[in-house]
This record gives sequence, C-alpha cells and structure tokens, in this order.
Amino acid sequence: MALIVQKFGGSSVGSVERIQAVAQRVNQTVKAGNSLVVVVSAMGKTTDGLVKLANEISRNPNRREMDMLLSTGEQVTIALLSMALQELGQSAISMTGAQVGIVTEAEHTRARILHIETERVEHHLHDGKVVVVAGFQGISSNGKLEITTLGRGGSDTSAVALAAALKANFCEIYTDVPGILTTDPRLVPEAQLMGEITCNEMLELASLGAKVLHPRAVEIARNYGMPLVVKSSWTDDPGTWVTTPKPQGRSLINLELARPVDEVELDTDQAKVALLRVPDKPGVAARLFGEIARQKVDVDLIIQSIHEGNSNDIAFTVTTPILKRAEAVAAAIAPSLRSPSHPNSDEAEVMVEQNIAKVSIAGAGMIGRPGVAAKMFATLAEAGVNIQMISTSEVKVSCVIDALDGDRAITALRKAFEVEAGEVGKAGGAGEAGGAGEVGEDRVVYLSPPYLPTPPVRGVALDLNQARLAIRQVPDRPGMAARLFGILAKHNISVDMIIQSQRCRIIDGVPRRDIAFTVPRMDGETAQQLLCQVAVDLGWGDVVLDSAIAKVSIVGAGMVGQPGVAAKMFEALAKHQINIQMIATSEIKISCVVTQEQGVQALQVIHSAFELAGTEKFVVPA
Repeated sequence: MALIVQKFGGSSVGSVERIQAVAQRVNQTVKAGNSLVVVVSAMGKTTDGLVKLANEISRNPNRREMDMLLSTGEQVTIALLSMALQELGQSAISMTGAQVGIVTEAEHTRARILHIETERVEHHLHDGKVVVVAGFQGISSNGKLEITTLGRGGSDTSAVALAAALKANFCEIYTDVPGILTTDPRLVPEAQLMGEITCNEMLELASLGAKVLHPRAVEIARNYGMPLVVKSSWTDDPGTWVTTPKPQGRSLINLELARPVDEVELDTDQAKVALLRVPDKPGVAARLFGEIARQKVDVDLIIQSIHEGNSNDIAFTVTTPILKRAEAVAAAIAPSLRSPSHPNSDEAEVMVEQNIAKVSIAGAGMIGRPGVAAKMFATLAEAGVNIQMISTSEVKVSCVIDALDGDRAITALRKAFEVEAGEVGKAGGAGEAGGAGEVGEDRVVYLSPPYLPTPPVRGVALDLNQARLAIRQVPDRPGMAARLFGILAKHNISVDMIIQSQRCRIIDGVPRRDIAFTVPRMDGETAQQLLCQVAVDLGWGDVVLDSAIAKVSIVGAGMVGQPGVAAKMFEALAKHQINIQMIATSEIKISCVVTQEQGVQALQVIHSAFELAGTEKFVVPA
C-alpha cells in the first residue's frame, strides 16, 4: 500500500460535475489499496472573482484581509469534494491549511512554509479517511494564528510540501494538459508529451513560464527527493514523471527557508575567447558557433552583450586543452565578419584570456530570492575579487574571475553561504547533480544518469514578460555588481539574465564596461528609477530601459558535452532573419533575447529545429 498525495487545480474542480469526476478518480485510487491526501485549489475562476470584488471595494486592499478573503475559495472546494466522496461511500474529511498545521512565516499573500504538523492528518489516514486539504494557505508562526496564503502556484507548493512532510511515496499533480509538454501547446499545438524530465530541467522550464508546475513546488521536490508525476484530470494516461536526485536527509524544519546554496564550485581549467565589435545582424552567432561545432569544440559559457552602435561582443569559455582550436576558429571567421571596405579595421577583434577560473554557487533554494546573487557579488567584492563574466540560471550563478583569485573566492563564498568544505567541488553540468528516481511498488528506486536517455533539448520556453535594463560605463572594479544588484534585491526585484560587456573603455583614467540584465516587465520602470537615483554617486552612465523584448530558451541536461546545440539554435533564428540581441547560457539552458514581435516565431522555429513536435495536437481547455 502506498501513501499518495494528489493535487487538483482550479480547472479540474471548476463545476459540480468536475468535482464528482475527481471524487470518482480519488475513490478508485483508494480502492486500489492506497492511502490518500488530496490537495485542491479554488473552483475555476473563483480566486479571480474574489480579487475583482476586493478591487471594487478598495484600490489598495489590505494584505491581511486579502488572505482572509482568498482563503475562502479553497474552503468551498474541500467541503464539496468531501461531500462527493461521502456520497460514494468513501469516508473523507476536509481540512483547511490551519487545521492541517501548515505553519508559515508571517508574510501575507506570499508566505513560505516553515513546517507542517502532520499528526492530525496521519490520525485521519490511519482511520481510513481521505484527507481533503485546502491548498494555497497556512497559518502564521508568530503566535497570532493569522491565516496566510502562499502566492501564485500555492496549491502545487502545498501538495509537494505535504508529500515531503508525510514521507509519501509520490505526489500526483492533476491538470488540464496530459503532462509536461516540450513547449506551450497554445503556441505550438504539435508540442510533444515528455515521459520524464529531471528536476533541474523542470526548474528551468517552470521558471521560464511553463505554468504546469510552480518552481517552488519543484524546488521542494528536488530538496526532499519527492518524485512527482503530472497527469491529465480527464484521461488515464501515464503523464510525465519529474525525477529527483537522492534525498540528502534535509530537515523538515524551515521547509521553504532552507539555505539557498548547497554547493560552491571552482573550475580552474578555463580560458576565454571573445570577438569584439561583431556586426549586430542575424546570422553572426550562427556562423561562429556553427564552425565551432564543426570543429568539435565544446563550449561552456556563452554571452553576447548588448549592442553598442551597430556591433556586439560575443564571448565564450572553453577548457584550457582546447583553447588553441577555439582561438583558431575565432581567428579564421573574424575576417569574414569585418566590413569589406575596412578589412584591416579593429572590427571582429579576437581577444584571448588564459589564467581564468569559473566560480559557481548552486542550489534549488535560490529560486525567487533576489538577494542570493547580490550576496555572491558582495562576497567576492569584499574578498577583492573582480568579476569578468556572469552567467545565471534558476539553480546556479557562475562568475569568471582571475585564476589567482580562485582559492580566495572559494573560501569567502563557502563561509558566506555556510557550505562545508566537503560540499565544494569542481563545477560540472547540472546533469551531474544526481541520479533520477523511478517509482516502484511502494518506494523510490534511484538510477544513475547513464541509465536514462538524455536528449540534448527537452523543451523550449518563451517569456514575454521581461524588460531589459542597460547601464552604460560602469566602473570595472570589485563591488560594482554587488552595489547594483544589492539595490534591486532590497526592493525585492528579481534579476534573470546578466551580461557584462567584454570591451573595456578607459574614461577619465577609469576602465568601464556596460552591464545589461533582465527583470520582470512590471518591475522595469521601478528598477530604472532606483538605479538612476544612484548613477551619479556611483559613477555610472545612462540607465536605458527596453520593455519590447522576448526571451526564448532551450533547456536540456543532455546538451552538456554537445558542441552543436547552441549553433543549431542560432542557425534556426538566423534562417528566419531573427536577430539575437543578447545570449546567456548555463550548463542546461541557452537563452536569447529577441524583439518582442518576433518572440512567438522564435519559439516556433527553434521547437521545429530540434524536432520536438509530436504527431498529436494538444488543445488546452478554456
């Protein structure tokens, strides 16, 4: 007999008929010999309706009262579903988040779970009852017994957290699509269903806007080794398994407030190649990395900075043994990128730098915490370590630094993030993070990566909700990145892609570089205002905002050690005359910024280029 946690979203319980259908599915699961906890969302558009009512009363509703209001939506669903189960002869009991004992921080509308007191749920399970729990809500830990809500995706978070606290065998997430697809089926109806995906890959896709799972839920699953399966509420198809690394015996206290960083990594076997002042037009990155792929040169980090005038800088890192091959490829292609009228100009200049290292922090707890990257930059600045390149993903931030600073950087970061010496390793691909799990009869069996198929690209995602900020002429010295991103972190503004230009200009005797980064579009103007306020004091130039951008990304653990993946993405965009404005990579993700109007087309052509389409067309129910 297995203990299973099932979660049903708002569309799955959007009417009496749908609630009765869920009750039938739950009843079948119990009859198969399983113990069951069911977490539900509010019916259909109930939450939207409650928000609308609040806004009709107040332009700026009190956050405590919003929690009181919104928590009622799930309470309607749990009572109705319990009644439906009882009508089928199945004993069931409904429980609010407070009754369950989901204890959160005292932060209204966006609380994180601290711990779950499972005794009451376990007692009801022992009595043979199905426990129907209101998702999205909890009760504060400050002794005032305040009702709190968890923010967007809160029911996913509730379900996986309960599964972890109860040590369930697995957690099933029921939704309106048949599982996790290679991209948004509303934009590409031929999107293909995946049989399985790793937690790291799912974290990236979820954070890029794949709404089938919330990143916080995936983070908990990864931290506690909880296998997830995403299924359709309307069919009996097997869905998609989200496989997890082996659990590390993590404490269930401060469940969502565990330390954000698990590892500090250093790779001293690195060199950098940069092409400065390459033409800002479609096809340049495709030509460069196409030739790199043909020469079997495996590239690590890739960045393309914001354009200055009509040119860009493109830089990439490689391991030291293949530096000469990489340099030769860049030198061979550089002349063809120069203007025919100025073949001997400084356009497409190749710059090579050895004696560099890549230092990284990694951990699933970094999601949605703007201060983590800022803390890394501040720690390096305090240690006197200057940052040459920055690469970010949802689970890792990497900085290229001088090799001589490597030991000092590692020591400082290990102390700042309280990571033990045994947890420091050589930087590796996210695909090396741990084995994946398969669900057996009543427990999880862990397999190492060689037993799993690893296609280079699992999925393609489009984010149309970002804005780009570019800061010109930032002094190139330790502490600048820390000051910049520290300001944004204090105002709870999350930063995604970060690009530091490779060309350095000397102005008034001070070396300067441009820095560009993306933030949620709704935070763009606020971020610009905050940075403009300190620009003069910190010696920056203009702070430029562009809200008409789109970010298209490919994700896949199998791209590690596959030189041609980036080239294939860039070539697909070039073939359709889609210009790349920025490039940033991590081990399992490549992201490109393009114009907003070309975003959907970019997604479609990349999805096609990697042959991710299936034969079945999926339609998302209204």
